[in-house]
Order: sequence, then structure tokens, then C-alpha cells
Amino acid sequence: MTAAELIHSSFYKFVPIANPAAWAAHLRVLSAQIQGSILLAEEGINGMIAGTADALATFEQALRNDPLFAGAFADIVFKHSPCKTAPFGRMKVHHRAEILPIGIDGVDGRNTGVNLSPAEWREFIKRDDVVLLDNRNSFEYRLGRFKAAIDPGVQSFRDFPEYVKANLPTWQAENKKIAMYCTGGIRCEKTTAWLKDLGVTAYQLEGGIISYFQKMPDADQDWLGECFVFDNRIALDTHLQETGTSLESVYEGDADGAFRLNRARRLANDAKR
Repeated sequence: MTAAELIHSSFYKFVPIANPAAWAAHLRVLSAQIQGSILLAEEGINGMIAGTADALATFEQALRNDPLFAGAFADIVFKHSPCKTAPFGRMKVHHRAEILPIGIDGVDGRNTGVNLSPAEWREFIKRDDVVLLDNRNSFEYRLGRFKAAIDPGVQSFRDFPEYVKANLPTWQAENKKIAMYCTGGIRCEKTTAWLKDLGVTAYQLEGGIISYFQKMPDADQDWLGECFVFDNRIALDTHLQETGTSLESVYEGDADGAFRLNRARRLANDAKR
């Protein structure tokens, strides 16, 4: 099997899971024919996987329909993109306290802000009363971004709420609407839910950057550069094709660059084994 025969699939869902450890054990069986990483927690599931078309179809159908999951994932959305490089070298399924730690207790990722479709997003971010936030790390922003986006300058998702809290009074005084985006949507789900708890309505790009590239053939009208992805493909262009960008160029100048580069190299070496 060549890398070109593989398809990358990403997915997540915030949904209560009473026994994530048992579900994780079952998912290890169901995912035997694919590679990637799946996290399960009491708040839901988050996964990035790759496999042949048949293997992915089998797994995705099982995730939606397996009796153990009792319909919890019946409407889960899978975002597919092609591969030239094998994204992963093995399959890992883990049970965690959270699928996406934000550093704030009690945030319910189901209680999100306003989702905007890619077409709605394109028009919304043109408005003068919108503050457009890149809800990713600074190295991701440097590689590629929406043209009008602000870089909050964070090194970790946990730092993002502090940036928002520091600037929120100014945005509110100026009657600004807050819009944010991330790679696949999950970071924005958690952040807009936290803001909603504070009484603030925020807007998010439905399905994230990957969905925007899928649904907007002329996405390069609004996007500068590439989109970093957390697998061995490294970066995609607006047509979801690998760009050939190196790990060294991604992390050059980043405060945590050496650590991130070494971790990414270990992932790449795993994929070759």
C-alpha cells in the first residue's frame, strides 16, 4: 500500500460519555486496520486517522452505528483530505480527562457560540465591526491565516483565554463582534462555549479551515499561505494538497520550536517503521 492510497480523516464530537475507558478499549479493536490517534474523555471524542477508503468506511460506519456507543456518534462529521505522505505510523487510542484542555473547569463544548458556514463566514469577516481571531498557536498563524486575522501570540491553546480576557473590555467598548477560527473547529467549540458562559456571544467558522478549503474552491481569495496540520503531511494548501513545507521552516523562530521539532521528528520516524 502506498501513501497515495491513504485518506486522512479528522473528527470530533462533544457528547457525554459515561465510561470512556471501556469505549476506548472497544475502539482499539475497531481501529485495527487504520492508523492515527483518537482521544476519549467524559466530554467526548477527538480523532485524526488515516487508512484506505475501504478501511476508513468500515471504521466510520462502526463509530456511527456500533451498539456500544448507543447512537452517541450517529451524526459525527468526518473531514477527509488526500495523502502523499503517510500521516501516521501506528494507531493510538487514549482515555484522557479532557479531549481538549482549555485550563478552565466546567466548560461544556456542546454549548457553543454561533456557527457560520464557509459562505456566511466569507461575508461576515469583511465587516468593520468584527474582530477576527486566529485560535491557533503563533507558528500556525505564521505559516498561513485569513487575511484580516489577528495573531493572539500564544504558544498553547491554554493561553488563548488569557489573551481574550485582556482584550475583551476594549472590544466590548467598541461594540465589536468576536469571530474565531481554527484548523478543524474543535478549539473554537471550546472557546466560544467558555465565552458564552461569560455572557459573550462569539462566532466561529463551522468545520474550521479544513472545511473552508473543502467547500470554497477559491479559498485563496481570503487565505494567505498554508495550513499546518498535526501529522506527517505538515502543511496543506487551499486545495488540501501537501505543500512540501519542512518541519524546520514551520518551527523556525518559535519559542518552543526545538521541542516541537523534536516531537514532530519522532512522529515522522514512527510512520516509517
